[in-house]
Parts: sequence; structure tokens; C-alpha cells
Amino acid sequence: MDLTDATDAAPVDDLDATFDLAPVSLWIEDYSALRRMLDGWRAQGVTDLVAFLAEDPQRVRDCMASLKVLRVNRHTLELFAAESQAQLLGSLDSVFRGDMSATVVHELDQLWRGQMRFESETVNYALDGRRLDVRVRARVLPGHEAHWDRVLVALDDVTERVAAQRRQAESERYARSLFDHSPVSLWVEDFSAVRGLLDNLRARGITDFATFLKVHPEFVTRCMQEIRVIDVNHETLRMFGAPDLRTLLGSLSRIFRDEMRESFAEQLNDLWNHKTLQQREVINYSLSGELLNIHMQFAVQEDRLDSWDLVLVSLVDITARKKAEAYLEYLGKHDVLTQLCNRTFYTEELNRLARKGPWPVSIVAIDLNGLKQLNDQEGHAAGDTMLRRMGEVLDKAVDTPSWPARIGGDEFAVLMPQTDERGAEAMRERILALLELNNQFHAGQSGHALSLAIGLATCHVGDSLEAALQRADRAMYADKAQHYKDSAHERRGA
Repeated sequence: MDLTDATDAAPVDDLDATFDLAPVSLWIEDYSALRRMLDGWRAQGVTDLVAFLAEDPQRVRDCMASLKVLRVNRHTLELFAAESQAQLLGSLDSVFRGDMSATVVHELDQLWRGQMRFESETVNYALDGRRLDVRVRARVLPGHEAHWDRVLVALDDVTERVAAQRRQAESERYARSLFDHSPVSLWVEDFSAVRGLLDNLRARGITDFATFLKVHPEFVTRCMQEIRVIDVNHETLRMFGAPDLRTLLGSLSRIFRDEMRESFAEQLNDLWNHKTLQQREVINYSLSGELLNIHMQFAVQEDRLDSWDLVLVSLVDITARKKAEAYLEYLGKHDVLTQLCNRTFYTEELNRLARKGPWPVSIVAIDLNGLKQLNDQEGHAAGDTMLRRMGEVLDKAVDTPSWPARIGGDEFAVLMPQTDERGAEAMRERILALLELNNQFHAGQSGHALSLAIGLATCHVGDSLEAALQRADRAMYADKAQHYKDSAHERRGA
């Protein structure tokens, strides 16, 4: 509180009433002992008071003890819950407690530098134990600058404001903690420039945005470049393998690339259609180059729908789930033992080829000779070995768009879309050639040679694929019968 020279001319009674009835806590204090103490230290050569006080905390306490309260007003008694000035002054050790040293040192340093007034904020305590956050404003009264024997101190109760600020700070810390430590990758982004680009297109009369993107694919790239990342959380840095935010932001072109352009084009199309809440599966990349399957949720905050300058994006890494789904899909369509396609996939593909082709379609029906006898004589482990070898042969022999399948215990088939009789015959020769190499390789290991019965058939457009399957089976069984006939002849000859 300022006190001008004009107050010296006011009647004493008026000044007393003004002081006593002021709606702010007022203290008249005597700092003369403090002045002498500071002058003594200055005479001793002290130049940096703050450093000098830091050397010995008792010096601060001595300074505080040198201050003498001469008078307080009525509002002060009410503020500090004191019945009288005597009670208040007798309890100053309860009022000024806790760690006030930092505030006191700041005030002392201002006086040391010749300032006749100072301000600070500190904590006092009422006699009923209430914590009081107060703003302190003090000045040496005019005419007392030489000795500091009259100092007017005003205290503003700012407890409610400080409490509100504290609650706000705690709320911000809580929200920040939730953001930083969320187990989900979170991005805070600014899409206002993207909003501006879309609004500009509307102003130019563009109505079919999907067609516009097809004609101007560079617009997708431009929009991607206009997105401003405001913040990310810890999980984001971990997920993408970035040591810090700066590294991440400098590497966004490595994270969002390739397939992301198509996904972002879909996202733009949704935004064009005012869909500001979105979710989709996308592909990103870590900084080490690892592909990440991501479930993305995108939301323009409701109070920013006019500007899009605050967007929250959450990313969940579903790579493990996708791999598991792919593996389950693989198991559903493949034979575990031979790693070839299974009967389920074979049946589905037959139905598809029967409807759509492409024609002609050739079928190679295959049966493994002697498997039952081998299982009976040496056990199923020996038979499984032969089946795995059969899988190796067919896997090497057949290239896309054809594919091999195990459709029964010892039954196999090769479906060959867009392949005529010559192509089917070439496939038979290739299988037999690789079969011979496999038998040579395993000759010294198991002593058992793979032997196959093979039947071929080709179905042309307009013909029945089922009938072709039956022809291939009949040809295969005829080949098997000839195999056993020849084997019996060889045994009789022996």
C-alpha cells in the first residue's frame, strides 16, 4: 500500500480510523534494528547478501527476529483469528512458521539493494490453524528512509486464488500423467491447415471429392505434410523406437509411408463428409523398419470442430493379433504335416474355379503307393516321414497360380488354372523328376523310396469340373493298379 505525503496533513483521528477500518490487513512495523544489522554486514565487506545469508541459515532467523510489530488493524485480527493485538503479537511464532526463508531472503535482498518497497507471496497461519496464502506488499514510510523505523505492510488474503491455482495445477498434472503413461500411443495433432485446404476446395466448387483425389493424388501428400504434431506420449516413443520427441518428429516420413497414403486418403474422404470421429486399421513402420499393424482412432475435439486445431489420435499395436489371425487362417487352410493346402482350401478353390475359371483347368490326382503297408510294418512315424517328403516334392514342383493340396491320408492333388493337357503332362514329368531326386537324397537314410500313382484330366470352358475330377481319379487308380501288378510280377520273378 502506498502512502503519500498528503496523508501527513490529514487529522490524526482520520488516519487512525482509516488504518483501523481498512478492508485489508495492515501492519506498522519497525525495521530499524534490521537496518543496523544490514549496515554492519555491509561495513564488514559483504556485497552479495543472498550468498551471505545462504552460508548460515541463522542469519535469516536473526533478521526476522529483529523486526518489531508496532500495530495492526482490525482486519488483521479478524484474518488471523486473534481476539486482540496482544494475543496476536504474543503468538507470532505460530503465525510465521514453516519454511519462509526463501520469501524472507527475497524481501531482504530488495531492501539491501535500496528499494524502499517490496512485494512477495508467502504462507502464514491463523491462530486457529488455518493456512493463509498471502500477498505481501511493504514500503518504508516517507520520512523514515534513513532508519526504517516505520514500515507499512499490507497483506492480501489470496488463499482462494492460490487454492484454485493449486487445484488447476493438480488437474493438469493428473491429465498429463494419464496422457504420458497411457498404455496406448496417443498423439495430439493440429489439422487446421488440412481443414483450410478442404474448405478451399469447397469454395472452388468441388463436390465429388473421391474423384478429385483420383485425379490429383498429390493432394493427399500435401495434406499429410500440413499436419502438425503437437505432442505424443511415452508409449508412442516406445512403440516406434524413438529416443525422444524430436527424433520422432524428424522421422515421420519413415513411419507413415507406402500403404499409409491409401489409408490417409480414406481418412480425408471421411473428413470431407464431416466424419470427425473415425477408426480404421492402418500400417505404420517403426524407426527400425518393422511393420506395425495399427488400430487407429481419430477424434476432432468437440470444442474445436470449427477449426480442427486439436485432434486426438490413439494407436493400438495389433501386430501380434494380426500374426495370430494370419497363422490361424494358415492352419485353417493348410495341412500341418506337409505344409501343403488342406482339403478345406481345396474344396473352396474347386468351387471358385467351377464358377469363374480361368479355363482350361487341369487336375493332377496323386496317391502315395505303399503308405498303409509302411504304417503297419514300421509305424506311423515312418509314414509321416514319407508324407513330409511328398510335401517337399510338390512344394518345389508347383508354382503359382497352380497349387498342391493334401486332400486325404495318402491322397494329393494339384489344381492348375489356365492350364491345358500339355501343361498337365509337363507337371507330371516335373513331379516325377523331383521325386527321383528326393529318393536319391534319402536313399541312405530310410531306405524307402517314394512311389506315386498319378492321374491327369483337363476341363475346358463349358465342361463339368466334377467330371474332370472323376476322370483324373480313374486315371490315378489305373496307374496304381498297374503299379501293384508290376510289383507282383517282380516278386514272382524274384
